[in-house]
Amino acid sequence: MLGSGWLGLRLARQLQRANTEIKLSTRDSEKQSLLVKQGFDAYQIDIETPADFSQFLDADTLIINITNKNKMAYEQLIKQIEQSPIKQVLFISSSSVYQNTNDWVREERQYENEESILWQIESLFRQSSEFSTSIIRFSGLIGPQRHPGRFFRNGKQVKQADAPVNLIHLDDCIGIIEQLLEQHVWGEVLNGCADTHPSKKQFYRHAAELMNQPVPDFNQDNAASYKIVSNDKVKTLLSYQFQYPDLMSIPASAYE
Repeated sequence: MLGSGWLGLRLARQLQRANTEIKLSTRDSEKQSLLVKQGFDAYQIDIETPADFSQFLDADTLIINITNKNKMAYEQLIKQIEQSPIKQVLFISSSSVYQNTNDWVREERQYENEESILWQIESLFRQSSEFSTSIIRFSGLIGPQRHPGRFFRNGKQVKQADAPVNLIHLDDCIGIIEQLLEQHVWGEVLNGCADTHPSKKQFYRHAAELMNQPVPDFNQDNAASYKIVSNDKVKTLLSYQFQYPDLMSIPASAYE
């Protein structure tokens, strides 16, 4: 797994509990030492720094879960992947690759913003004939240490308050990834987003109240530009059942 951040490290622990052999990467040497102490086979890797990643890439499947947007660095990484034993790549992406249509968006070309650097990076992986790539486009991530009640503190204003939210809980991110790996679903693009899309005003008011935080200031901007991310495909293709389908019903304990 390339990347061991907020989602990646929790996913790695879950896979480790399932007795999956896993290698982890981090850009930080101190974090690498910490990961080794936690029982991980950890490597210090920065894709922008030219190096031989062959030892790290000696695996069947590569999960890429980093925030880097350097297209040239990914081009060099792909060359190394193509020379490695890796046959499957799971690229963790974002629903930000979709255009704001003021309507539903699905995993189809007509909704995608081809000027998005992230979309262009996705395409680099999908174009390779040396390995098969699946892409999961997650919406905004919430969960432990990412309580939405904290997103708009200290007078930070919620803009376009009437626009719908696109969010997903950490546990569902991990659940979707696990099901994709278990079912060997490759060559697909999937959205990861909860069923419900309350307005920003509804959701962030509720989230603040859940934490006993002051309700944020809402900007009633009538010229809202938004999208509503559909999760129909992930539920159909993987038969995935969301643990937290309704954002307004997520209990406070799910953020601890």
